[in-house]
Amino acid sequence: MTGAAILDLAREGIWVMILVAAPMMIVGLVVGVVIALFQALTQIQEMTLVFVPKILAIFVTMLLSLPFMGAILGGYMTKLADMIISGG
Repeated sequence: MTGAAILDLAREGIWVMILVAAPMMIVGLVVGVVIALFQALTQIQEMTLVFVPKILAIFVTMLLSLPFMGAILGGYMTKLADMIISGG
């Protein structure tokens, strides 16, 4: 296996990690901004108000995107297994 192939696998691994984590991170960001806006508008300065809705939103997003995440990770693992079997 050449150095270029290893770098290509590492680059693809980073891309897979971004694709798998992106839905949950985006939902967490949106929920956090909405709650921060709500807190600013109502002048409620409760620090723990953000955590429960954000955790619930990320959990629901994870449940909904599990097939997508499984397909992405399964495809990457299949490619890695094929490369290991074929010797590079």
